[in-house]
Amino acid sequence: MIQFFSYLINGIGLGSVYAIIALGYSMVYGIAKMLNFAHGDVIMVGAYIAFCVTQYVGLPPLAGVLAAVIVCTALGITIERLAYKPLRQATSLAVLITAIGMSYLLQNVAQLIWTANPKNFPSLVSFPSLSLFGGQMLITGETLVTVLANVVIMVSLTLFINKTKMGKAMRGVSEDRGAAELMGINVNSTISLTFAIGSALAAIAGVLLCSTYPVLMPTTGSMPGIKAFTAAVFGGIGSIPGALLGGLLLGVIEILGKAYVSTELGDAIVFGVLIVVLLVRPTGLLGKQVHEKV
Repeated sequence: MIQFFSYLINGIGLGSVYAIIALGYSMVYGIAKMLNFAHGDVIMVGAYIAFCVTQYVGLPPLAGVLAAVIVCTALGITIERLAYKPLRQATSLAVLITAIGMSYLLQNVAQLIWTANPKNFPSLVSFPSLSLFGGQMLITGETLVTVLANVVIMVSLTLFINKTKMGKAMRGVSEDRGAAELMGINVNSTISLTFAIGSALAAIAGVLLCSTYPVLMPTTGSMPGIKAFTAAVFGGIGSIPGALLGGLLLGVIEILGKAYVSTELGDAIVFGVLIVVLLVRPTGLLGKQVHEKV
């Protein structure tokens, strides 16, 4: 039983990272109605920036995290302005191909700058581990900080969306972009802000992910990015609570699947559960069915 709870806590920790990443996918899709598949590579850039600031420059971990957030925020805005803004009226397929191209561009630029050799990412979390049941169960400081960061981010983002003027503008653009523009909302600025927030969250997720799994390379964000996108779809893409629920469930299913079924089949189990859920509920667990008027 103690071992089960240990796996459960680890799954919640991993799921918290997925949830933070999934927020970026959900926000961009919910507001701009596009899938930003370069989001996973922004995670990788954030981790590299934090690594360089702490290891090469010698600044403290907090400075590394702040630098990663600033750089990734600027990168997210730049990607949106250069790659996605010209495609506002383009087909979904054109946007999708552009997003995939941007993903490969970021990976190859990262490989040119930092090479393809894996780097050992030292944990930036100095929080002490928590020992329970007389030392039989140990919750690492990285897991505690990741879960706490997830809760703080979810609460803060929910308050921002529901209580601030820009948050209401985001909801307006999400509901009806044309009507929002007629009401005086700057749609382009709102979408840019969405990319900025999502990219800042990706930077935090990258630092937390590499602090837990300390191997850093240009493809670091690819698989976590795909799984986080799966979590967003699982919970209901476009929904903030859905991103949280999907991320946590995905993390728990992955860890328990690897522990009790097969390490090799852990990822297959995750995607298999997603297929079953979508067959039963195509909009995801918390997604809403949208009826378009013709």
